[in-house]
Amino acid sequence: MPEKLCTTQLHSNGVATLIISGSQTATAAELLESLRRQITSVAGNNEIRGVLLTGAGSDFCRCRIPNGLSVHEAAALSGFAHQVTFSLEKIGKPCFAAIEGECSGLGLEIALASDFIVASRSSSFGFPDIATGLIPFGGGTQRLTRLVGKSKTKELIFSGDLIDAEEAHRIGLLNRLYSHEKTVASAKELIDHICTRSPHAIRIGGEVVNAGYDLDLQTACMLERNAFALCFASFDQREGMQAFLDKREPQFRGE
Repeated sequence: MPEKLCTTQLHSNGVATLIISGSQTATAAELLESLRRQITSVAGNNEIRGVLLTGAGSDFCRCRIPNGLSVHEAAALSGFAHQVTFSLEKIGKPCFAAIEGECSGLGLEIALASDFIVASRSSSFGFPDIATGLIPFGGGTQRLTRLVGKSKTKELIFSGDLIDAEEAHRIGLLNRLYSHEKTVASAKELIDHICTRSPHAIRIGGEVVNAGYDLDLQTACMLERNAFALCFASFDQREGMQAFLDKREPQFRGE
């Protein structure tokens, strides 16, 4: 059943681990529907302050694109993939993808919709579907371009070749590299640290970065100005400033 392709584990520190299993027999639509349900559940849970995406096995996620789709069916699948990846991108909580094996195709597109990607040195990345006459369909052509540039994105899409973790880190696809046995644990430590910060400021900061990326600099800076001013209407800002003056740890509420 689709709901078994993705599961969520809740932890006492407010971090949710979203495990994307997938399978060689699961269709892309089934995996996306299962992921959509988990994202909706996590986004609506105010007790969850951060999200860690991982794969259940050696690879980040597996699924298949059915053969013989009509043009209409293919467009609908791509539209659904865009809906799900945008919902992940706008989840309103810091979201990490921790990669330990191969991260390709739709798996890479899902990872690109997260805030950060960290990976083991043994992992690999790419879009191999050119071998079957296909291109990325879940936002990969656009998100990867904005991350590593047009030329490198075209190289990965046109060749279908996988690149290793060192190269992925060099071109800016990855935030951090870890040894294989420490990837998930190190990612949890990093997200735990980020979750000690103001949820309100993280949410607003993420929205400004995402919304301003495709705008001209002056307009984007106006968004920043307004968002900065709104911070001063929040409990978190008052608590953070008072905690600094009191030389104590702040007790943020995300308000």
